[in-house]
Amino acid sequence: MSGRPEALFPLFAELETLPGVGPKSAQHLAQIGISKPRDLLFTLPYSGVDRAMRASVRGAVLPDVITVQVTVGAHKAPRTKGGAYRITVEDAETAFQLVFFHARGDYLQKLLPVGAQRIVSGKVEMFDGIAQMVHPDHVLPPEEAADIPAFEPVYPLTAGVTQKQMVKAVAGALQRVPDLPEWIDPQQVARAGWPDWASAIRAAHSPQAPEDLAASAKARERLAYDEFMAHQVTLALARSRLRKSKGRQTKGSGALQARVLASLPYQPTGAQRRAIEEIATDMAAPVRMNRLLQGDVGAGKTLVAFMALLIAVEAGGQGVMMAPTEILARQHLEGLRPLAEEAGVVLEILTGRDKGAERRAKLAALARGDIHMLVGTHAVFQKDVEFHDLRLAVVDEQHRFGVRQRLELGKKGAMADVLVMTATPIPRSLALAQYGDMDVSVLDEKPPGRKPIKTAMVSTARMDEVINHLRRAIAEGRQAYWVCPLVEESEVMDLTAAEERFKILRAALGEGRVGLVHGQMPPAEKDAAMADFVAGRTSVLVATTVIEVGVNVPNASIMVIERAEYFGLAQLHQLRGRVGRGSAESTCLLLYQAPLNEGAQRRLSTLRDTEDGFRISEVDLEMRGAGDLIGTAQSGLPRFRVADMERQAALMEVAQSDARALLAMDPTLDSPRGRAARVLLWLMEQDQAIRLISVG
Repeated sequence: MSGRPEALFPLFAELETLPGVGPKSAQHLAQIGISKPRDLLFTLPYSGVDRAMRASVRGAVLPDVITVQVTVGAHKAPRTKGGAYRITVEDAETAFQLVFFHARGDYLQKLLPVGAQRIVSGKVEMFDGIAQMVHPDHVLPPEEAADIPAFEPVYPLTAGVTQKQMVKAVAGALQRVPDLPEWIDPQQVARAGWPDWASAIRAAHSPQAPEDLAASAKARERLAYDEFMAHQVTLALARSRLRKSKGRQTKGSGALQARVLASLPYQPTGAQRRAIEEIATDMAAPVRMNRLLQGDVGAGKTLVAFMALLIAVEAGGQGVMMAPTEILARQHLEGLRPLAEEAGVVLEILTGRDKGAERRAKLAALARGDIHMLVGTHAVFQKDVEFHDLRLAVVDEQHRFGVRQRLELGKKGAMADVLVMTATPIPRSLALAQYGDMDVSVLDEKPPGRKPIKTAMVSTARMDEVINHLRRAIAEGRQAYWVCPLVEESEVMDLTAAEERFKILRAALGEGRVGLVHGQMPPAEKDAAMADFVAGRTSVLVATTVIEVGVNVPNASIMVIERAEYFGLAQLHQLRGRVGRGSAESTCLLLYQAPLNEGAQRRLSTLRDTEDGFRISEVDLEMRGAGDLIGTAQSGLPRFRVADMERQAALMEVAQSDARALLAMDPTLDSPRGRAARVLLWLMEQDQAIRLISVG
């Protein structure tokens, strides 16, 4: 792919080559992300003004924008400096006034000579019983009436750029629109009734009525699809790149898996069995697995991942499970240890804490193949870590990893299969945008025995009642988490908040009953406090952040979240999932400070009313938008100018299957439609995809 296609050169020229755009306006436009004619084409009008000609302002419901032909009457200059300059005009049925402030009389007499016919268009309002049009948007002689569109598009603006300049610049950019070959599957175009790209761009910029501005208008839908398509072709290229890299056929004997399943007190859910089967099929295939395992809190992802790791061991290889933090890595170790003992496999952990001789011994055992499964943090990526035969890498909580890191990970085990686990249920549209290069397995059933968690909202004014409730519960032998608010501004304040709460609870519930963990503690103290809670020596654990309570304590059945309104929905849902793991009825108390703003009210009541993580994530997406949901900074999420990821998820699905089908037929994009798709990638600035093709 030798560089940008020539047909697109005019769209990638300097903005100042457009009519009416000087260096100043070019600078202003850069403020809203417009740096070349192409960007103007994808900046669509967001509303429109009806400027269809009317006979008269009479009978109009004011205030309203009105376009009418008038005869110009008397001019009345202002009596005071800065006063209003008024011109009486008459349309076919009535008289009204044109009003100008800070106006030059000589200019207005030229523009609106007494006795002349003019078309005026602007907002008309009643003032002291007289209809007035203040500063008309258009004043033209009747023979130029056609210059005013009947429905005038309104563009998003930035300081220093007017609608008129914008309209002129866009018109200039539209003159440069080339006819491009069709990159969408022709059957899809016919089915949806879409225009070709050039016609769609032109139509989107000249709406004829309000409905032309809707996302469902054919021209706009087509342009949204183009954005999705370009993004999905990029992901599909990354996916086929991984698939091209030879994988290894890893077939398990099933012996170790059978041992573990026999030892479980329950049967795996249908969803778990389905996921294990999909993974086993992928691992047995000669291409590399690149699969996402998506499941809600408590849906049993750990068991599925462990079964996958066992397949690697049964086949004579090794597996690794990576977590983003040391605490989570240790939690995985705890969760997997009993299963590993049942299976009789050697499980070890490697984190930044391993130093010196101990680390060297682990590395040697890993290289010899004496360690079957390794749990670790990104320390596993270091140069000196060598596996005897790595078959499978499981990555936990991976939306901190973009497509690029997924390609990196593959290099460690030259052909290792990759399984990514996320406990954040992501709405379908986001999953497609974020993980479109992967195959997805969803765990959508809760394992048997998980009881629903009762969730209640309680005002902080009732703090004493909450503490009394806790006192009774711990007398019955129950355990509770108490999560303190995250005060964003300072870790010091977090700390004092947690320490204060710790002191109050200790005074209320008894010296040895309450433990504390927070980010500033030395690791050994943190571990000790956690161990006391796990062993039941303390009944209440006060903690500052989510991760620090990320431990599985089946006996803990109460979760108190203080100042719950500070937390995001997904975070609250994750926190709540820390209880409800044992046989006891569990409760989650959302302590909030009244009054709640609308957003906080909606977050907390959504959480109270549902435990379905997918539903929660949809509300979260509606409330926060896609970028925030995954933390835009590292999300690797595309920025679409026309498409709306949330409302056009169905379109994204079609684009994904279209992109995959195109690459299946034409992996190098050399067919006529493949070449058209290359033009699309250049047009949409998908540099990553372009690199993938050029090196492919």
